Amino acid sequence: MDDYTPVLIGAGQFTEQGVAPERAHSPMGIAAQAAKAALMDTGCAENLAKQLDTIAVIRIFPDSYKNPRVPNPFGRAENPPRAVARRIGANPERAIYGPVGGNTPQKMINEMAQRISGGEMEAVLITGSEAINTAQRARRSGIDLDWAEQDSGTLEDRGLGEPLSTQHEQDHGIAAPIFAYPLFENAIRGNLGRSIDTHMLEMGKLFAPFTRVAANNPFSFYGTIRTAEELAAVTVENRLISFPYPKWMNARDSVNQGAAVIMTSVAKARELGVDPSKWVFLHGCGEASDKIMLTERVNYHTSPAMKLNSEKAFEMAGKSIDEMDFIDIYSCFPSAVEVACDAYGLATDDVRGLTVTGGLPFFGGPGNNYSMHAIATMVPMLRAAPEKFGFVSTNGGRLTKHATGIYSATPVKGKWARENPANYQTEIDSAISPSFTEKPFGRAQIETYTVACDRTGPVSGILIGRLEDGTRFLANTSSDPAFLQSFINHDQLKTTGVVESVNGKNLFNPN
Repeated sequence: MDDYTPVLIGAGQFTEQGVAPERAHSPMGIAAQAAKAALMDTGCAENLAKQLDTIAVIRIFPDSYKNPRVPNPFGRAENPPRAVARRIGANPERAIYGPVGGNTPQKMINEMAQRISGGEMEAVLITGSEAINTAQRARRSGIDLDWAEQDSGTLEDRGLGEPLSTQHEQDHGIAAPIFAYPLFENAIRGNLGRSIDTHMLEMGKLFAPFTRVAANNPFSFYGTIRTAEELAAVTVENRLISFPYPKWMNARDSVNQGAAVIMTSVAKARELGVDPSKWVFLHGCGEASDKIMLTERVNYHTSPAMKLNSEKAFEMAGKSIDEMDFIDIYSCFPSAVEVACDAYGLATDDVRGLTVTGGLPFFGGPGNNYSMHAIATMVPMLRAAPEKFGFVSTNGGRLTKHATGIYSATPVKGKWARENPANYQTEIDSAISPSFTEKPFGRAQIETYTVACDRTGPVSGILIGRLEDGTRFLANTSSDPAFLQSFINHDQLKTTGVVESVNGKNLFNPN
């Protein structure tokens, strides 16, 4: 085994519930608690903290938007990695604050593995967190918190990353994931030829096992076991958020959760005296993004980038999906899991299960950092069964950015090396998208759709359609509640009508 082989030597998680806001941890406080747990997990916490040369923090949700969807009135850490470092007694050479995306934990691990294998780094901490629940409770109670932190030292802030929507997409209501993923879901239903009622129950069957896993995970924020029928039933408690998703099928980010991993080279792990039984290796990894803008997707029921990047990871590991013993698929909404199963060649009721963590609607959806929990959950499972392999898939944006990791306590053979993702990203980018117009007019057909709801009922119809010549467009519908309810009660896929553009907004009227 090469001395420069990257290895995970520590993993930790932290969940905070039932603590008064004024005594609760800030976001970086939670990230530091997870980091301390990961340090303790290595068996050489005090010695290792001082030898960390790199600390990377996964971007928190309040820092992930130009106009924050999750505003934080209590101040922020201006240098998140240094704020964590101060709390754990570290002074790393490099401090990195990651970009936006649920794919970031795995992507960061892939990057750090490559840099460790190249001799650029020796000891890396990657941590992330959210304290959204505390912030919400404090605001509701009128409690003022002080989360402002100023830490000196260098910072590589990678910003928000590429824009994931156009102004036109935002104007028509498909920028937010809670409205975008239902568009995928209805397209999946149409591709499968299912009725609305049948598909609702199938989504419930998909997610019911996730609730059981979450209920048995000590780090879950929710963790209530629910049946398929309970998940599928629209009730006052489980109201529709955006058709066809009731509340319990949506990622839930009102959590206080953190997770962290520590990576070193094999040589550094030996030098630190970390027991080899704690070592977990990254055998395979891949990264790819689908067409960034939703309106450019080839279709709304598959993900070419999911398929391609996982194939590269399996090729690197010399394994197949059939040889994976543990699986965790990113699970913000049912469509993310369904598309992933299609891409990976998995049955949605695979006997191995599709999560070790519990899923974002049930375990909790700590912003961009959920998959760090999946990896941290899998590490002790792999240590306990060194011959077994684990598969983690991650997803960011609106089924946009994907990264895959294949892990095992079985050592990597030979020199660790991965293919540059840029080499195969071109395959996705070069796929031909349907032509698109921002100002459609004439006869048209619905390609996929959703109905956004609030506590009073349906409020907005959103659809992607095609003109008679195949040109794609975005549009909204009448906001009449009875009309919108008919879009919920009756399948509208392939419904025909007329679309026109008025003052920059497109309106579709079925007939």
